[in-house]
Amino acid sequence: MTAFPTPPALVRDGLPAWLLPVREAAERAAPEQLSRFLPPAEGGRPSAVLMLFGEGPAGPDLLLIERARSLRSHAGQPSFPGGALDPEDGDPAGGGPLAAALREAVEETGLDASGVQLFARLPALYIPVSGFVVTPVLGWWREESPVAVVDPAETGAVFRVPLAELTDPANRARLRHPSGFTGPAFQVAGRLVWGFTAGVIDRVLHFSGLERPWDARRTVELSAEAVALSRPRRDP
Repeated sequence: MTAFPTPPALVRDGLPAWLLPVREAAERAAPEQLSRFLPPAEGGRPSAVLMLFGEGPAGPDLLLIERARSLRSHAGQPSFPGGALDPEDGDPAGGGPLAAALREAVEETGLDASGVQLFARLPALYIPVSGFVVTPVLGWWREESPVAVVDPAETGAVFRVPLAELTDPANRARLRHPSGFTGPAFQVAGRLVWGFTAGVIDRVLHFSGLERPWDARRTVELSAEAVALSRPRRDP
């Protein structure tokens, strides 16, 4: 369990100029603008993810992971670092998601939390297939540290994707899942980013003005292996 000397808090100031539109979009976003799946009045497991922006060799980028293929839900999918809130994280309606997002990122990627500035949070959203109520927390990687897979049972890969690749129209598409789900997708870093993660990236790029026009008629489909991995599993 990762412990922080002081509870994580949002700090709005001190961001690079290119991140200011992202912060402004996050602060004014309404839940229904981000997803058609909103938290139920009761139930759902409180969770949080860290949408961590940095500046790598190719310019501004985003830190992502690939979930281990052995996990019960969302196995093998590219995603933000994150997971369910622990009791020690605090109130899900208060600072709990900030602590959980940062704690999970440390545990999954090994990053140094002292170099991360949390600057905004999005409204909680819902993932029906797994029952998670997820709060995306936005961070600025002002002092970068090495990152890598910490526990292969949890994380399959850790990688960074330049925003230039995420906004490149050639890398954009709509994914069509055999279940009937359709949503945004990004073909980047040799992977297909889809589902909840792609939906959040899509909306943040759109409302912050970073999105470039792309052909929404272009569709992609999951491989048979990815479809099988995407089905939730239960303990025997």
